[in-house]
Amino acid sequence: MKTPLVTELKHDPELFEQARFNQLVNQKGSVTLAFKQAIRDADDILNQRFRQLQNIKLIIRRRAWVMDQLLEQLWSHYACSSSKDIALLAVGGYGRAELHPHSDIDLMILLRDEACAEPYHSELSDFVTQLWDIGLEVGHSVRTLAQCAELAKADITLATNLMEARTLCGDPQLAEAMQELTGPDQIWDTKAFFSAKWAEQIARHDKFNNTEFNLEPDIKSAPGGLRDIQNIGWVAKRHFDAQRMSELVSLGFLTADEYDILNSGHLFLWEVRYALHLITGRGENRLLFDYQRAVADMLGYRDSEANLAVEKFMKRFYRVALSISQLNDMLLQHFDEAILRADEPEVITPINSRFQIHNSFIEVTHDKVFQRTPSALMEVFLILAQNENIEAIRASTIRLIRDSRHLVDEHFRNDIRNISMFMELLRSPNKIYTQFYRMKRYGILGNYIPAFGQVIGQMQYDLFHIYTV
Repeated sequence: MKTPLVTELKHDPELFEQARFNQLVNQKGSVTLAFKQAIRDADDILNQRFRQLQNIKLIIRRRAWVMDQLLEQLWSHYACSSSKDIALLAVGGYGRAELHPHSDIDLMILLRDEACAEPYHSELSDFVTQLWDIGLEVGHSVRTLAQCAELAKADITLATNLMEARTLCGDPQLAEAMQELTGPDQIWDTKAFFSAKWAEQIARHDKFNNTEFNLEPDIKSAPGGLRDIQNIGWVAKRHFDAQRMSELVSLGFLTADEYDILNSGHLFLWEVRYALHLITGRGENRLLFDYQRAVADMLGYRDSEANLAVEKFMKRFYRVALSISQLNDMLLQHFDEAILRADEPEVITPINSRFQIHNSFIEVTHDKVFQRTPSALMEVFLILAQNENIEAIRASTIRLIRDSRHLVDEHFRNDIRNISMFMELLRSPNKIYTQFYRMKRYGILGNYIPAFGQVIGQMQYDLFHIYTV
């Protein structure tokens, strides 16, 4: 069952009720004080729902919904709220309706032009000041339609934030005009947008040594983190106008099983982030040693004779991060083929009856290759290691490798052909590390060497290591 979008949520009187808020205003004698109390009350309820392990996606959307209601109340006290040329928009994570306990509240006051704001300069300044007085962590901007277009053209991050904008108060047509001016028909067409976001991800991963297995991982920015999932969503929205990740299934870019893996990983990371915010009392995204035990306990992990609760929790974390990275790799490869290389003429070079080179990428000749010849699961990496002109594996073949990894069993490991190819792979001259990295990423190496598979994501809870086992 799909979780409703924030605009589809039914009224939740436990979290916000207009009559109760009006009563608070009368009791406190101030909208600011009433706002503070209403937030504290909603926080207590939502945090209790989290501790009861209720639907995390619904909890963070409900937090955004509460903020929507309260900001609407505050905005309505200013005369600028009656202007059809001024609108209050949620952008960034708040625009996506993803609010954790200490997430920033990213807002933009959108103006049709500079002239329309002249009568309200003082009011708009007072509104922002009041948000700070309330104690909100606010990221705010005041921009005209023309400024949005000009600035977004030069800044991919701003263009991305505006793409997720959501009208809170004011005429929705103003936001629609802004999104048309900053859409792919005007700036950052889908090829340029995808190239820029992919380059951003590569640079971001480099900061974490391109591994999911740091012992103190950043759950937002490291490989396999929340930003990788968001990157997929941004490209899907820009190119396909997809509002939900699940739409990639009907578009043929994800299977239903792959979507389930991606979605369950997303929910798990949200749970970890929510717990981190509660434990640290701030918008913390680093899963430091000091917090790992407390997060494991809050999420219900318990010690056993074999492993500490924190080690079981972290092993799951690393395996979730790896599965997200695997799907991120495959989807970005899919997008590369569908967006950047869509207009390239097809050049097919046969290798043998099982493989061919398709525009410098290796692919299977038909989708039954691995079922009929399981040893091809080893052969594909050997071919890559022996041919430096092959860039990588096509997305459709990556999917088949992932779906066929169960074929790497005891019989496969004892087959002399596979043993010989593995030894030949070790002696190959071309990017041997890259091939083993791919084998690990697509689930082949862990199945071929079971002892290696068993320690993927295994950590020891001490300060003497940087990475997992």
